[in-house]
Amino acid sequence: MFDYTARPELLKDRVILVTGAGRGIGAAAAKTYAAHGATVLLLGKTEANLTEVYDAIEAAGHPQPAVIPFNLETALPHQYDELAAMIETEFGHLDGLLHNASIIGPRTPIEQLSGENFMRVMQVNVNAMFMLTSTLLPLLKLSQDASVVFTSSSVGRKGRAYWGAYGVSKFATEGLMQTLADEVEGVAPVRSNSINPGGTRTSMRAQAYPGENPLNNPTPEEIMPVYLYLMGPDSAGVNGQAFNAQ
Repeated sequence: MFDYTARPELLKDRVILVTGAGRGIGAAAAKTYAAHGATVLLLGKTEANLTEVYDAIEAAGHPQPAVIPFNLETALPHQYDELAAMIETEFGHLDGLLHNASIIGPRTPIEQLSGENFMRVMQVNVNAMFMLTSTLLPLLKLSQDASVVFTSSSVGRKGRAYWGAYGVSKFATEGLMQTLADEVEGVAPVRSNSINPGGTRTSMRAQAYPGENPLNNPTPEEIMPVYLYLMGPDSAGVNGQAFNAQ
């Protein structure tokens, strides 16, 4: 596991947006960021799940989060602009953006992968991620110390058979992270890095490996050290790097 211990108020007064915040790693990250002092913007497509995370953060006495129902598969360009305008009006700026939301798509040979399925995975995992990054970058540049964290995968660092659209989307994730990192280096107070969570006890992992015993994998909460490190000031100056949570 990534070796890092965060101080209790590591993220005090920071505003951090988490995509896919309703369950799994996104929910764990949102709760963890809130527990360390951040105001967390919970973005996802299922409002009931987001509300559950919101209630847990409130019940724990952490800074009040915000629920943002937003479907990354169907959102149009003007909706990203409206999202950015709302965040600027309500919060003034952003200190962090965790790109966590992804879909896995069919695990099948390239020859058998339909164009429709390929494009759906690209829409959620790549196109929406690009739209959020480009639209929210002006708000991140208003921060004194902003961090964009991209969620990658081992199959986005070395291609593997039958991972098709998902693997390709994660290679694109690494590419966008590196491109952004190079653009902001020495220009803006924004850093850009990626995390490979590794095998984690989530519904997506169960979908990918239905025969696996989930108890053999760590919980999302157990892989949070690297998520905290990259979102907090201790990683200032770290840019364009690919991290492993485990």
